Amino acid sequence: MAQKPATTLEDTFAYRFGKAPAAHGPSAGDDTLAYLAGRRSIRAYQKRPVDAALIETLAAAALCAPTKSDLQQTDIVIIEDAAARNGINALFPNAAWIATAPAFLIFCGNNRRQRQIHQWRDRPFANDHLDAFFNASVDAAIVLATFVVAAERAGLGCCPISAVRNHAARVSDMLDLPDHVFPVAGLTLGWPADKGTISLRLPLQVTVHKDRFSEDGIRQNIDAYDARRAEAQPYTAPAGATPWAWSEVKTRQYEKPERADFGAFIRAKGFRLD
Repeated sequence: MAQKPATTLEDTFAYRFGKAPAAHGPSAGDDTLAYLAGRRSIRAYQKRPVDAALIETLAAAALCAPTKSDLQQTDIVIIEDAAARNGINALFPNAAWIATAPAFLIFCGNNRRQRQIHQWRDRPFANDHLDAFFNASVDAAIVLATFVVAAERAGLGCCPISAVRNHAARVSDMLDLPDHVFPVAGLTLGWPADKGTISLRLPLQVTVHKDRFSEDGIRQNIDAYDARRAEAQPYTAPAGATPWAWSEVKTRQYEKPERADFGAFIRAKGFRLD
């Protein structure tokens, strides 16, 4: 099933989820909803550079995002130095499109500043446990998502790179990240060379709950999603094999060990995870 151009917000949601949510009346925010419904990651970029001032402006916009208790525990590292960029690119030899992206950023959680303030004010840091790490991680994720929206609304394309955590210690050393500062994700950025693809999502009855969590019909819903996705966006399988379903691909992905050393890395950064 080829990707069809959507004509309405309801069409776009229906393509994405299989069934659109309940319709609502027209509102001033419909253009934003239409953008979000149709947004897509971009991995092919024009050779045109992205102006450094624009990237800083987008970073400023992203850092206006909500932050836990106004703690502001996110830092953004813009990789401009050619040697540093080459070092980052070398971490992803099987993803050549990362190296062709005009810009690369790394979003970091930063619980260091909060601890520094406690030292300066001579007050104990009484919450030295898992939540300190978690709060900084969530803050960084919110800023990353906000940056994506800001960048795409400016006409740019981007794609988050969680694989920087496969090399967390090396990335940390490359960026001179001190204790209690850690990489959460990278982001490629550039002017799109193609329109990208709207990735289908699990049906809303799997991921949206009312009043309490429910898994009613989850197996049937995922089976139906597998079939819909295989028709619209089939995964590549070995020659002669039946195209893999989404759930098959995800189980194959996560049957292999990955980031088993990440907890040790975070502890080495000074976090207590109990």
